Amino acid sequence: MDLLDVIIEMIDLRSFSNLWYWIGLAVLWSTASHRVLGVPYDMVPRAARSGGQAAEDLRDAVRIKVNRITYVFDAMGGLIVAFMFFLNTVLLLLGFVYGVEFAQAVVLMLLPMNVVGLINLQAARVIRAVPHDDAALRQRLTRLRLTVQLIGIVSIFITGIWGTYQNLVIGVLR
Repeated sequence: MDLLDVIIEMIDLRSFSNLWYWIGLAVLWSTASHRVLGVPYDMVPRAARSGGQAAEDLRDAVRIKVNRITYVFDAMGGLIVAFMFFLNTVLLLLGFVYGVEFAQAVVLMLLPMNVVGLINLQAARVIRAVPHDDAALRQRLTRLRLTVQLIGIVSIFITGIWGTYQNLVIGVLR
């Protein structure tokens, strides 16, 4: 067994039967639902409970993240969208036309995160355009978090179904 065989066996590109893929998927969605617009969600209930400096910190953190998101998209949005379409197309073709399981696994992580990115961009634009008081800002962030969690639940369910199919049906045929 040479070095390349050892590396390939350690990486194991059959993603759906690899524990590290499922751990990565859980970490991805946990992080996405905890960081709403890039702001840690624990700041929202703390601002509601304490007010004062905690509410000001939340407003400042949201303002910084909203300005950053909108600036980056305004400056390079066309390139980002073009690159994501290219990447998604390549991965979809590799995964579902040519049957590369690793590409399928990446698609099942990347496509829902693209939706989350678009939702975050839309929310950032609304927050920037419409002035929000503290309660309205907390409510918007809470609804955004619930939306991201719902997308995550559906994504994990679909990924679980597809991974089970790959392991049980396709894995037996190999």
